[in-house]
Amino acid sequence: MSNLENARCEACHADAPQVSDEELKELMREIPDWTPVTNDNVMMLQREFKFKNFKQALAFTNRVGDLAEEEKHHPELVTEWGKVTVTWWTHAINGLHKNDFIMAAKTDSVVDA
Repeated sequence: MSNLENARCEACHADAPQVSDEELKELMREIPDWTPVTNDNVMMLQREFKFKNFKQALAFTNRVGDLAEEEKHHPELVTEWGKVTVTWWTHAINGLHKNDFIMAAKTDSVVDA
């Protein structure tokens, strides 16, 4: 279990700092199955989860949605037959904040729930 999984998201504003390169390396150690990606010059965290069928993928999507509502931090979720792609970033700062790493860890915790 990651320390991030037990952390809570903090309110984030447009002037909040993005994670530094050093923080990125350190935080990625706690969520090794996630990949930093850049889309439209915005750094994001992304992971694809595989499932046996659409029903399992949809159930996982709903669990992630419940987490997002609890923490008031919402991802991009792409649900397809047998897989869900989850992408986290902080819209207010157009990049990565510690909240994104917290939510990635929490997402990992509900994959087999």
